[in-house]
Amino acid sequence: MIKIENLLKAILVMLTLCTSFVVHSATKLDGVRIWAAPESTRVVFDLTHAPKYTHFNLTSPYRLVVDLKGTTTSLNLSKLANNSKLVKRVRISKPPSKGTLRLVIDLVKPVKANLFSLPPTAPYGNRLVVDLDDSGSSVAVSQPSKPTQKLRDVVVAIDAGHGGDDPGSIGPSGIYEKKVVLEIAKKVAAKINATPGMRAVMTRTSDYFVNLNKRSEIARNSKADLLVSIHADAFTSPQPRGASVWVLSMRRANSEIGRWLEHKEKHSELLGGAGEIIQNTDNEQYLAMTLLDMSMDRSMAISHSIADDVLANLGKVTKLHKYKPESASFAVLKSPDIPSILVETGFISNHKEERLLSQRQHQNNIANAIHKGVVKYFESNPLVNSLMASKGSRKHNVRKGESLSVIAHRYQVSVTSIKKANNLKSNNIRIGQKLVIPRA
Repeated sequence: MIKIENLLKAILVMLTLCTSFVVHSATKLDGVRIWAAPESTRVVFDLTHAPKYTHFNLTSPYRLVVDLKGTTTSLNLSKLANNSKLVKRVRISKPPSKGTLRLVIDLVKPVKANLFSLPPTAPYGNRLVVDLDDSGSSVAVSQPSKPTQKLRDVVVAIDAGHGGDDPGSIGPSGIYEKKVVLEIAKKVAAKINATPGMRAVMTRTSDYFVNLNKRSEIARNSKADLLVSIHADAFTSPQPRGASVWVLSMRRANSEIGRWLEHKEKHSELLGGAGEIIQNTDNEQYLAMTLLDMSMDRSMAISHSIADDVLANLGKVTKLHKYKPESASFAVLKSPDIPSILVETGFISNHKEERLLSQRQHQNNIANAIHKGVVKYFESNPLVNSLMASKGSRKHNVRKGESLSVIAHRYQVSVTSIKKANNLKSNNIRIGQKLVIPRA
């Protein structure tokens, strides 16, 4: 009888321990963040463990209901910061069963919802991401030029790196890269818009994350002639400093810092949320097509030329890390039809440069240098049917990788007319040679 009593006590203790373990191992909702873009909103739920969830939509009024199994929270969601045009509020509702946390996202209108979980990625833990999209098949871009306009603007897409959940690199004093580069990007865009015959389009205008493929898509839908992606460098040690300009390499970067930056770009996708890339096979098909497209050669040649001009002007206002453009395999540079460069404005991991990058005057100097480099290229190589090309005579500086046929195609004139205008007896031209381009 005593043995049976002892056995029952042991079983009771084991059940108590199991119950205690289950309680302590339950998932907790630690935070909720809302990031609003012009035509979409991202809601991020921070959790202590990988989420087990289901979701469904309701109408009259419009709601997205998310059930988190085995989850608890002590959060007060009534004070949640929210600047979204799609989300009214996020609230807790009566659960369908014990041990389930029911979250309701009250919506302004019906939207497309995409939910996916993300594993811990410093500085964040487990996350459930809810992407709400109101854009349909369109992309948020600035108003395009009127089709009746014969002479068009040169369109420059300005891409401020990182944003939203992805802070980018963090300086020694806690300054976020995403904030610094957005301020510089806005200054560059303002200078472009103040230049006759030029117009700027920004891939993001405030603090939200834009998928890397989406950045190129925004530029393409805006019919951009150039994409300039602006970042602030970082490294594992505080010693490196100086600005640099990067262009696309079909191979992995051969420098240590280049490999570090490639790794950081992949980390950026994890922070921002890679659900769109993972779930949308069109992105994979598009990337495969771009790498095979022959127009990539032309875009890369132009990118090198613009990178040279921007780098030369940056060297007048700040220390340079390298005096020639560097190459790496960055996704944001892989658009085949749009020349693209990535400007690292300095090392935010360096104490001195972190202070400089946070100063308005230095940001303005950097923006001026980028602007001057871009303008110099398009003045020397005016685009056909552009307002810049209509001003004065057209001259072209021969760049590396260019031939008479490439130059003739750009200006939509014949090789024969270029040879006649410059008294050329053969098709041979040299780098740095100045050519007069005849009117078509």
